[in-house]
Amino acid sequence: MPKRGKKYREAAQKIDRSQLYAPQKAVELVKETSYASFDASVDLHIRLGVDPRHADQQVRGAVRLPHGLGKSVRVLVFAASDGARLAEEAGADYIVSDDEGLKRIQDGWTDFDVAIAVPEMMGKVGRLGRILGPRGLMPNPKSGTVVPEEDLPRVVEEAKAGRVEYRIDKTANLHIPIGRTNFPVQHLLENMYTVIDAVRRSRPPAAKGAYMRKITLVASMGPGIKVDPVAAQSMELDI
Repeated sequence: MPKRGKKYREAAQKIDRSQLYAPQKAVELVKETSYASFDASVDLHIRLGVDPRHADQQVRGAVRLPHGLGKSVRVLVFAASDGARLAEEAGADYIVSDDEGLKRIQDGWTDFDVAIAVPEMMGKVGRLGRILGPRGLMPNPKSGTVVPEEDLPRVVEEAKAGRVEYRIDKTANLHIPIGRTNFPVQHLLENMYTVIDAVRRSRPPAAKGAYMRKITLVASMGPGIKVDPVAAQSMELDI
């Protein structure tokens, strides 16, 4: 195991690793123990009781955070003609409507955070799977990033406002950003509640037993804080 730095060790001393913290206390601790000199990202890691090897136990979706992510989100849209115009008017940062734009991405350009496409473009966008797939940028109907032309303004605006996607990995874990350490405690709590509620609603019918088995809250520079899964799933907030 790599040796931890002094700042990490000092922060970790404020946490009882054997304790499951109530959501509000966990949020307070993640803010207190972040030792970054900047406003670090706060991420939620959820271990699910599903088997990702089975197609009927996949968990994925998207959710709009009530208080956003606290950062600028760069949105790229694959669309032409009227779709391109609608996306630009909605605030999309980049529009790809021709082979020149597709080749730029094939050559390795991926300076954007979210990619959205209209169905008519997916035949060409599919060729970019090797570039976009590993980076989590491939448009997909299940995550709500392949939409009809008329829905582009809404989806672009949601992405810019703080819409996050989640997808189970090979170890049955979800990794979802919920804000930054400079957010008020209540805002982080409300974002956490929104994510947990969305994941709970995404439970596959084939999943058996406990669904959310472990929940950890962590800043990008700070120790992990274990959250009580039962308390987290029973949160009730007025959002």
